[in-house]
Order: sequence, then C-alpha cells, then structure tokens
Amino acid sequence: MTPSPALEISGLSKTFGEKVAVDHVDLTVPRGSFYGLVGQNGAGKTTTLSMAVGLLRPDHGTARVFGADVWTDPSRAKQLVGVLPDGLAMPERLTGREVLTYLGLLRGLTKDVVAARAEELLSVLELDGADKTLVIEYSTGMRKKIGLATALLHAPKLLVLDEPFEAVDPVSAATIKMILRGFVAGGGSVVLSSHVMALVEQLCDHVAVIDKGRVAVAGPLAEVRGEGSLEDRFVELVGAVPAGARGLSWL
Repeated sequence: MTPSPALEISGLSKTFGEKVAVDHVDLTVPRGSFYGLVGQNGAGKTTTLSMAVGLLRPDHGTARVFGADVWTDPSRAKQLVGVLPDGLAMPERLTGREVLTYLGLLRGLTKDVVAARAEELLSVLELDGADKTLVIEYSTGMRKKIGLATALLHAPKLLVLDEPFEAVDPVSAATIKMILRGFVAGGGSVVLSSHVMALVEQLCDHVAVIDKGRVAVAGPLAEVRGEGSLEDRFVELVGAVPAGARGLSWL
C-alpha cells in the first residue's frame, strides 16, 4: 500500500461574496519534500493554506494530512501538522517561554516535555537572550521565530508556513532556513508560501504556481522552471508585465 502524501488537497474552493478566491485547487505534497507555493499578492495562497490546515472552512473540496481528513478527523490531522499563519496573533503579555508553555500544555504535553522543548527551541532560535521580554516587545524577526517555535513544539510531521520570511532580517532568516532544512533532512515535510522566487529556488525541491485562485503548474522545481529561472517561468505563466517595463510618461 502506497503511503499517503504529506498533504493532499482536492477540489478546494472558496468564494467571498462575488469574488472567487480559490477555484478547485488540487495539490499533492510528497512526503519529505520542501514544497513552495508561489503567486502574486491576492492570488489565493493564504486562503488555500488556511483551508488546507483547518483554519478556514472551504465551500467545496477536501484536505488530508498524511491521510487524516482535516475536517472529519481534525484531532488527528492537527497532531501531524504545525502551522505558521500569516499575521499570527499571540498572547502579547507573555514572554516567549510562557507562550510555548501555555500552548504546549493546551496541546496536552506534560510539563517536563514542554519545559525541555521550550528550552531547546528558544536556544536554537536564538531567543533565549530575550527570556524576560514580552512578545509585544518582539521585533518582526523575533515574532516569526517564536511563531515557528510554536509550530514545532508538538513535533509535527508537516510544517505549513505562510510567508515565513516576510519582513525578516537576514540573520533571523538564516536561522529559520537552517531549522527548516534540518527538519526536512530529518524526514519532515514543509510547505511554504512566498512571492519571492529566489527564496523558493534556494529552498524548495517542489513548487506550485497559483494564479487567480487556480494552480497554473505544479511539480518538481527543475521541471516547473525549465531552462530559465523560476521568476521567468512565473511571469510567463501568469502573464504579468512589470510596470517598470512601460516606463513613466514624465521621465
């Protein structure tokens, strides 16, 4: 029997009023892959991922995490996936360690396990020096790192990360990349969304291009980008013409 994919999305659709945000998206993320989801702002990446992990109920379609249906078997599915949503809200009057402790206990982990994992996560993510700093005082990079820590805390098999590098400084970005590469090397699977093509080319082995709520193309990175760069292929697929190519009338 063939093992279930890390993430399998079938026919996911979502409409807000008259706007079709996601239009029957099908996507399969192989086990052990580092999968990039790319598209312009407003293409439907965040809506797709939100439905895939159970944060937003789809109008149609299904999503399965290692075979567990996100909507009919949510407890099992959410044990297997760690999520870093875009604009993650946190208890801001707690320190990073207190956030990890609180969320770990909510997940049913023992106090000893939570304490040990929180200590290791804070150290690896270089947040142990801000042990007495409240989350409300965190920089953007620190917020991304503590968000990643909460996603990793329960030892998931799949990470789903929405724009994990947006507005992150180079030093914090390097740390996050190291953690994610290590996670995949250890047998984990990662799905991340981004509109930065160079980042996806650097990290991912599979990629899907989302355009106007649909999958324009998906597959191994080398096959999707062809002979050129991923950015060139992306512009070709979505038909986008850079505004700068037209110039400005007064210059």
